[in-house]
Amino acid sequence: MTSFHTQVVFDAPGSPEVMKLVQGPAPSPQVGEVLIRVAAAGVNGPDLAQRKGAYPPPPGASPILGLEVSGEVVEVAPDVSWPRIGDKVCALVPGGGYAGLVVTPALHCLPIPLTMSLEEAAGLPETFFTVWGNLFMRAGLKAGETLLIQGGSGGIGSTAILLARAFGARVLVTSGSAEKREYCVSLGADMAFDYRDEALVDRVLAATDGRGVDVVLDMAGGAMVNNNLKMLANDGRMVSVAMQAGPRAEVDVFRIMSKRILWTGSTLRPQSIEAKAAIAKELREKVWPLLDSGQCRIPLFGVYRLDEVVKVHSIMEAKSHHGKLVLSLDGIA
Repeated sequence: MTSFHTQVVFDAPGSPEVMKLVQGPAPSPQVGEVLIRVAAAGVNGPDLAQRKGAYPPPPGASPILGLEVSGEVVEVAPDVSWPRIGDKVCALVPGGGYAGLVVTPALHCLPIPLTMSLEEAAGLPETFFTVWGNLFMRAGLKAGETLLIQGGSGGIGSTAILLARAFGARVLVTSGSAEKREYCVSLGADMAFDYRDEALVDRVLAATDGRGVDVVLDMAGGAMVNNNLKMLANDGRMVSVAMQAGPRAEVDVFRIMSKRILWTGSTLRPQSIEAKAAIAKELREKVWPLLDSGQCRIPLFGVYRLDEVVKVHSIMEAKSHHGKLVLSLDGIA
């Protein structure tokens, strides 16, 4: 096995320009793990937060950025029965995805969907684990219910639109530009609103005949939380997965009580191996058939070389994209 590999590192938190490519020692799989030669790596909001110093890796995780990859398994621990050496997989990784080689628990690997390229598959794990774990396992979204996605055009929002529609929910979204709202509708959203519209609450209530939505998938946080509570129906559920508008809010507790609202949320990376394995199991059983058939497909905004990582993070920070951004390691050892 190669003793060194290319990896993206930064010496101190900061702007995208702090990142650089270096050669570093290759990792080795421990009990329950596999080593993957990375073909492509997905880019996600937590990567930007970690690079800025706001989202440190949990104990024992690689400090290298990158939480999802696709590639070929090149080494497995003795106790691992699947995947096997030579298998092509996509995987949720605890860190280290922006590199030529990465280790991850075997239980967090999934087969490459039959209709997808390695680049497309690299953009699946982080978003699909997040959406399935929060929207379906925690918030219990069901067919016939109405979902509001606060921030529908990124990787999480795109995935939520596709999965909610595939499982029979009605989907409303918010986004900040007409182009992004059109994109959300093209994915299957029933209606799209400008989240800056002062009449947003009234518009959402009108779209639900005054009842409100059953579930809110919130990536805004901040002052938007109270609007979410106003737009939720009685016995509604709100699940928080990001806080782009800020981590704090003055919450109308009585509204939660009077409407019997359940408010939950999670971050994915710190969860136990077993918890993430449970999500992977459900994804393989319930969602991967949709991907194998081509019924569900996350649009890629762009595939860039690993040495373009500064550009890709800048695109993410500018919020000038929709869909997923992926780094290709083609030709990089």
